Amino acid sequence: MTGDTVTGLLAEIAAIGADRVRGGYSRPVFSTAEHDLRAWYLAQAAKRGLRVDTDRNGVIWAWWPEGTGVDAAAAKAVVTGSHLDSVPGGGAFDGPLGVASALVAVDLLRARGVRPLCPFALAVFPEEEGSRFGVACLGSRLLTGTIDPDRARSLTDLNGDTFAEVAARNGLDPRFVGTDPESVARLGTFVELHVEQGRGLIDAQQSVGIGSAVLGHGRWRLSVSGEGNHAGTTLMADRKDPMVAAARLVVLVRDTARAHPQARATVGRLQPVPGGTNVIASRVDLWLDARHMDDAVTASVVAEIYAGAELIAAEEGCTVTLTEESLSATVHFDPALRDRLAVVLPGAPVLDTGAGHDAAILSGFVSTAMLFVRNPSGISHSPEEYVEDSDAEAGAAALADALQALLVPTDQGTVA
Repeated sequence: MTGDTVTGLLAEIAAIGADRVRGGYSRPVFSTAEHDLRAWYLAQAAKRGLRVDTDRNGVIWAWWPEGTGVDAAAAKAVVTGSHLDSVPGGGAFDGPLGVASALVAVDLLRARGVRPLCPFALAVFPEEEGSRFGVACLGSRLLTGTIDPDRARSLTDLNGDTFAEVAARNGLDPRFVGTDPESVARLGTFVELHVEQGRGLIDAQQSVGIGSAVLGHGRWRLSVSGEGNHAGTTLMADRKDPMVAAARLVVLVRDTARAHPQARATVGRLQPVPGGTNVIASRVDLWLDARHMDDAVTASVVAEIYAGAELIAAEEGCTVTLTEESLSATVHFDPALRDRLAVVLPGAPVLDTGAGHDAAILSGFVSTAMLFVRNPSGISHSPEEYVEDSDAEAGAAALADALQALLVPTDQGTVA
C-alpha cells in the first residue's frame, strides 16, 4: 500500500506546466511539462509494481501484474485512465484527476484484497485536448484507426513542425503510428473518470455522477483572405481587411448558435497573418468549435455559419474557405454498463456532457463508461476549474467500486 491520496498526488505535480502568463496550466503534448508528467506517472506505476509499456502511438499502458485468473490470457481487459495534456491555460484537474484517481483506485483495490479475474490496466492517452496539433483525442483516434495516419503525420503545430517530426524527436517512430488492432482486441471495458465540466453535479448536490452521452462536436478552420497592406498609408475606403470580416464572423457564430436550442458554437482562437500591429492582415484564420446532441443540428449550424461567412467576406472585399479539422458524432455510452454502474453507485446522477473524451472515441470498439467528479465552480478549461479534496477522494473510491464490480464477480475475487 502506498498511502497516497488523489489530493496528495495532484499536489506532487502542481508546479509542472504552471502558466505565468495565462494562469492555470499549459501542458501540450511532447512539451517539457507533459514529459515531466509522463515521468511522474511512470514512477507512480513503478511504485505500485505495475508493468508498463508505451505503444506505437504514445499511449502508456500500466498493467496489474498479479492476481488474474487462469482464463486471463483469453479474457478481455478492464481499463481505466485519462490524459495528462491540457489546453492553454487550463485547470489542474482536466485529465490529471482521472490519472491520479486510477492510481489511488489500484491502492484501494489492493487494500480490499481484490484479485482481478481478467487483465486490468491503467492508460494515459496523449494529445487528448488537441491543443498542439489541432485534433482532439489524437492518441485514441490513432489507436482505433479513426484518423488516417498519413493525415496525422502531416498535422502541424504553431511552429510549423509536423506531428511526424515532433513524434520522432520524442521517441516514436512516425512510420508505425496508426491503428493497432492487437491492442484494441485485448480491450473489453474502459471506464474514464473525469472532472465534470459543467454544473450537473452542483445542481444534483452529488459528488460523483455517471456519464450517459457525449454531444457530437467538431472543429473547423475558417480562413478569410483579403489584401495585406500598410496600416498608415491605406485609406479606409481602399481596404480589403480580413480582420474586420473575422470580427463580424465571431458575432455571426454566436448568433447562429443562439438560434438553435442547446447548440454551442465558439471561436476560441484567431490568428492574423502576418500579425503585425501596423499591418493590415492578408489572411485571418479562425477556429470554430460547434456542438449539439443532434449531429444534424451541428451540421446545420456549421452550414449556416459558412453561408453567412461568405456574405460577410464578400461585403468586406474578401474571400473565405471552410476546412473541417475533426468531427465526432454524438456518442451514447454502453447502456448496460451504465446501468451496471448505477447499481454499484446508487444515487449517482446520470449526466450527458458537452465535452469530448477518449472514452467517446473508444466507444465504437469497446464497452465504455464515464464517471464525473463534482466541480464546484462549474468552470473548466480555465484556472477556475476546481475539485474539493473530499470529492476527489470520493471519486477514487467510486472508481474502485466500479472497477471491482467489473474485475471480479460479487461472490469472489477478494482475500481475507
